[in-house]
Amino acid sequence: MSQSSVFEQDREKPRVGSLARRIHGWSWQAFPIGMGTGAVYVTLSGLKSRSPTLITVETIFYFINIILFLLNSTTLLLQAILYPRQALRLIKDPVKGIFVPLIVLSFATILIGTINYAVPTGHVHPNFIYALFWVYVSFSIIVCFPMLMIWFNNPHDLTTFTPAWAFLVFPMMLVGVVAFNVLKVIPSEEPRAIGILLTAYAFQGLGFFMTFFYICIYIIRIMMTGFLDGHQANGAFVACGPPGFTALALINLGKKAQEILPLHGLVSPEAGQIWYASSVMGALLLFGLAVFFFLFGALPYWFKVHKHLHEILGCWALTFPNVGWIATIRALGDIFELQGFFVWHLIMTIIMCTLWLVLFALTMLAFWKGKIFMAKDEDVIKDTLVEADVPKLTKYSESSSYV
Repeated sequence: MSQSSVFEQDREKPRVGSLARRIHGWSWQAFPIGMGTGAVYVTLSGLKSRSPTLITVETIFYFINIILFLLNSTTLLLQAILYPRQALRLIKDPVKGIFVPLIVLSFATILIGTINYAVPTGHVHPNFIYALFWVYVSFSIIVCFPMLMIWFNNPHDLTTFTPAWAFLVFPMMLVGVVAFNVLKVIPSEEPRAIGILLTAYAFQGLGFFMTFFYICIYIIRIMMTGFLDGHQANGAFVACGPPGFTALALINLGKKAQEILPLHGLVSPEAGQIWYASSVMGALLLFGLAVFFFLFGALPYWFKVHKHLHEILGCWALTFPNVGWIATIRALGDIFELQGFFVWHLIMTIIMCTLWLVLFALTMLAFWKGKIFMAKDEDVIKDTLVEADVPKLTKYSESSSYV
């Protein structure tokens, strides 16, 4: 082959910029990075000893989370505009599609951070937080139900099941957690507090029982195939989320029910105390289940997970699903006045912060090396060609596929 023909082929071969490959290769799996960042300041905020330095560190993580949320949302929006076929492909994909609702969970961590760090300083008014609560509830419904309709429209093999499939319901389950944080800034004597409390219990029940059904399938799956291995080993920690977050929500909602129900004369004079007492007992039961699933996923983890840099995004499941039961440790310590709970919570918080540092460093390394969020040239070309140009590069385009 002559040198001139080689030059002609190189000239005819379309070139794809790195930015285009990044936008095309972005996915909804980017949101767990922000959620893991939110997990850090949520666990830090539960420490018994508070100091201005600690609050500053938490605030820094809060702003990092906001930046990550805006980055992910903007990039996915650009992907939808520039490469609509790829954007639709990600939503309909039975594996990648389950991560779509994580945008709602990321918004939840930002809302909780806003309550903890922006309301006390006077930068955000409680009325705005009240409005954001209903925005979150609406957002979770708008995202979850269409994704459930898309996902359940096709059969799925239970031998490939992972608890991460429950992400489709997680935003509705987190309504209870968001609600008790919102109730911190809404006076209990206001009628608005009743609406938040009842909505929280209703959605927490919906979310927990739906995810509990997923957990039952998870037990059946590992009976059939053994412990999850490869990248799915990370998904085992997702099973800690539903019981852990529900335990945390029950304790805090019950505590608020003690104030709200008597103030408004609802149910009975003792209703608030009964709700709180039963919530503590139920939370303790669920807390035990969450800790069990944590150990159940942690003990075989190192021997089952793949140590591949291109699978680092899945490792972020080690962070945010565990926040619920870790925060519950602190709540139980306050209730039963046991120092051991506070020490346990401190240890888990240190582990969470250390894990974030390791995962963030490895994620940045994977990003820099192009192991994640980087599409192949041919996949970008395939989604940018107009119909008239498709026949010219049919053989080239069919050589690989992103999905």
